Amino acid sequence: MIYSRRWLTLLPAGTALAALLSFAPASHAIAATPDAEVEALQMAAWLTRSGKRMPLEIGTALKNGDTITTGPGSRVVLRMADASTVKLGESARFELHDMAQGRERNQDTFKAKLNVRQGAFRFTTAPEDRLHALREIDVQFISMTASIVGTDIWGKSGIDREVVALVDGEVRVKRKGEAPVVMNQPKSVYIAEPDGPARPVSSITLAQLNGFAQETEMQTGSGGIGKAGAWKVYAARTPDQQEATAVYEKLRDAGFAANVQQVFSGGKQFYQVRIANLLSEADGVAVAAKLRIELRLQNVSVALN
Repeated sequence: MIYSRRWLTLLPAGTALAALLSFAPASHAIAATPDAEVEALQMAAWLTRSGKRMPLEIGTALKNGDTITTGPGSRVVLRMADASTVKLGESARFELHDMAQGRERNQDTFKAKLNVRQGAFRFTTAPEDRLHALREIDVQFISMTASIVGTDIWGKSGIDREVVALVDGEVRVKRKGEAPVVMNQPKSVYIAEPDGPARPVSSITLAQLNGFAQETEMQTGSGGIGKAGAWKVYAARTPDQQEATAVYEKLRDAGFAANVQQVFSGGKQFYQVRIANLLSEADGVAVAAKLRIELRLQNVSVALN
């Protein structure tokens, strides 16, 4: 079944009602700020919600219990309700729990537990936003928890070690079976290995800190998509709806947020399977190369419209 106002997306059987509801007129009430929202990403990445796995998409409002998984070479940028930013590196597994917004002492409040099960993570609050909200945010790694109020930290969960690096601000780190440690010196690091006690907090160089940060920063020309992205990758153009559906499902299973557009040319109907919102032509070229090599799709092209 196909339905849309501007472009038309192929939907699995039995979802016609859901499609109609998704395009229902918006309520006059002002929508509340999401607890967390997907701002940008470098594909491929997935969202698991209520046991269902789907490709992560720009603008998705995230909920408690959601899990984000990133593939090799991937990145994800989330905007939290308190205006802080969460960045995830490649091959990460990240869970959101106990997110809640409120108001205390004439200030907005935001609480959350962010579980970094695997991979690199960065939490940043801009200096101008640190006084705008009261925060109670715990970042939980495999064996330790970092409690932050308004700060800039980088961390990583791995089978060989867990790392918390303080960029700016203050963070309290508590590892199971060990005394809490307060980190308040910029460019400092806390490292815990599985077979012994955590190392004492030590200083690191700006170069080392920048090296950590690169693991969670978006990489230009590597398949990034965002709300302002205007480039598109076309993975298929066919008059066969079933063929288009097969390509669409293949892309989404692989973590690429694709849609299907119905077009008419020369009096004939065609279905175009595409990935939108690529940030640049180079990002589109990078995605097209992945589709050709990893998914063995040959009729792939990159365009600005």
